[in-house]
Amino acid sequence: MHSEELKASLIISVYKDVHFLEQVMKSLELQTWREFEVIISEDGDSLEMKDYVRQSNSSFPIQHLTQEDLGWRKNRALNRAIKSAKTEWLVFIDGDCVLHPRFMEFHFKLSNRNSILAGKRIKLDPETSNELIEGKLPLSKMNRLIVGKFRKISRKGGQFVEEGIFIDPTGPFGFIPKVRKMRNLKGCNMSFHRSAIEAINGFNEDYIKPAVGEDIDLVWRFQGLGFHLVSLRNLAVQYHLYHKESWIEQEDNMEIMRRNQKLQEYVCKNGLEKK
Repeated sequence: MHSEELKASLIISVYKDVHFLEQVMKSLELQTWREFEVIISEDGDSLEMKDYVRQSNSSFPIQHLTQEDLGWRKNRALNRAIKSAKTEWLVFIDGDCVLHPRFMEFHFKLSNRNSILAGKRIKLDPETSNELIEGKLPLSKMNRLIVGKFRKISRKGGQFVEEGIFIDPTGPFGFIPKVRKMRNLKGCNMSFHRSAIEAINGFNEDYIKPAVGEDIDLVWRFQGLGFHLVSLRNLAVQYHLYHKESWIEQEDNMEIMRRNQKLQEYVCKNGLEKK
């Protein structure tokens, strides 16, 4: 596909884990809407990732962006990906989130210059995650499995299981996605027009610890400039592969955000452009 034919850029945030990324890339090949490029935004510069991308047989055009591994600098990597994107509509996911076949379809179908599209994800339990990775559970059967084994997945450690159910908006239950709203953003499932993120000067690179700065911080800044969230719950569905979480204290990030909110600093100074 020539660059002039592309209509969206899918930005995938990664850090070394090629095994999970491979599952994400497989899910891209099943997308019902395909007019997008792929940007692998690596917060590091690993040989494993370079080798994987070089050997990839993806049917999509791929850019692989790297940077020196100096600790958590995901926001810097994302800003670099925005600048490198060949299109105006930017979709963001993480490298451990496998996509429902209609994920990209709805991220583009509902695109609007004044809207920030916001979805969620199911956190799979270890057993279901492994079956998906090993190919024992095809993506085409995920929806039926989640509906049929909702309680079992929850009991075995799955979280936000209701978010893993795709609901066709033209079907008898199509009213459900329309009434499910979003108050916040998940950095692993969001999209917006280039002009929207440029209006707030991108991701704030003052955040050097994960969470808050890569999604929560965006919401109040977008809303401060008149943008509004549009929910993609049960439409742009994704399946978060199981791995142990390593949460860190969020107070440092929250303090940065509270300070900027007090100043009403919707346009960050350390973003796409340095002010």
